Amino acid sequence: MEKQLFDVAIIGGGPAGLNAALVLGRARKKVAVIDEGRPRNAVTREAHGFLTRDGISPSEFRRIAKEEISAYPSVSFIAETAVSIAGTDGQFQIKTAQGQTFASKKVLFAVGMKDRPLNIPGLAEVYGKSAFVCPYCDGWELRDQPLVIITKGAELMHFAPLISGWTNRFSVCTNGPDELTDAEREELQRNQVPLFDSPIRHIDSSDGIVRQVMLEDGTIVPCTGIFFKPDLVTGSDLPQTIGCEITEWGAIVVDEFGKTNIPGVYSAGDAASRMHQAIAAASMGAFAAAVINNELNTEAWGRKG
Repeated sequence: MEKQLFDVAIIGGGPAGLNAALVLGRARKKVAVIDEGRPRNAVTREAHGFLTRDGISPSEFRRIAKEEISAYPSVSFIAETAVSIAGTDGQFQIKTAQGQTFASKKVLFAVGMKDRPLNIPGLAEVYGKSAFVCPYCDGWELRDQPLVIITKGAELMHFAPLISGWTNRFSVCTNGPDELTDAEREELQRNQVPLFDSPIRHIDSSDGIVRQVMLEDGTIVPCTGIFFKPDLVTGSDLPQTIGCEITEWGAIVVDEFGKTNIPGVYSAGDAASRMHQAIAAASMGAFAAAVINNELNTEAWGRKG
């Protein structure tokens, strides 16, 4: 089968990949958006904090985005999973799980992050319904409610003051040793934050709404919502497979222009940032697309000389 030739292959169709496709489509570039349609935020009912789209469902966000992008015929959507990438800048070859092959001058990884299996019994049943990871996304809906925060150590000492802007009725379950200093424990105590370090036995819920967190030592912590720190990995192994540098927390290393250490390969969105919000991902995607477009135009201009 003859390879289809594109200017840019975008791996991933979330806010970063879609906004990149929009910018590149308007710049008259031939673009392939390769996405399997299994976004991490599919577990959530609503996405928040995106101007003009506050409260929209993730699936509706994507539907509207694709409808808008369809005005630009040079953008193609391929409902597939990219499984391998070979080649170099200007001539990458991409293969998919179903055996399709594409050639592309540039590659943009917008693969997001994905959760490792949730190892707390009962957490999967409430994730995206009454248990969340980002208070900027879901704190308003849980304002002034009794919450449980599941995290520990330095992350806890960052998160506790943050969540206090939405509610002062929260307890902390560290699910094992709290990894805190005596001074940090005293700080939580001064702010009247109950701290429990017994392992979590089970999260009790009804129809996705948490009722209480049950600990191994018999303690029961009532609550109507949870915030927890997820264990994340990059949404695809391909960036690391082709040699992209990866941070200690699993993100793709990029410079201020979205460039990775591999010439012709870019990344944007959650996969390349710790600021995991849809609007931030979209912004990164738009900016990376502009940089890619400029690089393509400059290369074509130089060949005419």
